[in-house]
Amino acid sequence: MNDLSKACIDEAKQSMQSATNFLEKELAKIRAGKANPGMLDGVKIDYYGTPTELSQAANISTPDARSIIIQPWDKSIIGAINKAILDANLGFTPRHEGDILRIVVPPLTEERRKELSKAAKSEVENSKVNIRNARRNVMDKVKKLKDKSVPEDEVKQVEKEIQDITDKFIAECDKIFAAKDKEIMTV
Repeated sequence: MNDLSKACIDEAKQSMQSATNFLEKELAKIRAGKANPGMLDGVKIDYYGTPTELSQAANISTPDARSIIIQPWDKSIIGAINKAILDANLGFTPRHEGDILRIVVPPLTEERRKELSKAAKSEVENSKVNIRNARRNVMDKVKKLKDKSVPEDEVKQVEKEIQDITDKFIAECDKIFAAKDKEIMTV
């Protein structure tokens, strides 16, 4: 196999791996009943006029499965953190307890579990679409290899290998979803 063929295969693997990594990050944001510091990812606070990630301005911990404790490094921004969490519409309200904010994560209802499972399935489908788009883009490049004096049988072999890689990453997405769905639906 020549360098052009190997480059196409590597590009396919990289694109599909990044789609899978993105899926894992997105699914980590979907809460599954247990408290998790990742639930607050993406919450930005107004830190002296600058939008700042909450994790950059406070220590976030989970002392037990039902609560999150936020301990800001600067005590004067507790109000801004409280407001940012409420504005993020995450489904819980922080309680101010002196120098910290405590969030009690309510148990999920069956209906909410089904909604979260649907949201996770939607993220998985988006990831599969991205994987298939990566395959299509690389396949277009592979078809152009014929013009660059690459033997036709090698082009066919590369196409088959890219399809096998695609199938592997699609199966990986399904496996990731199955684990997340089980986590969401477990009471």
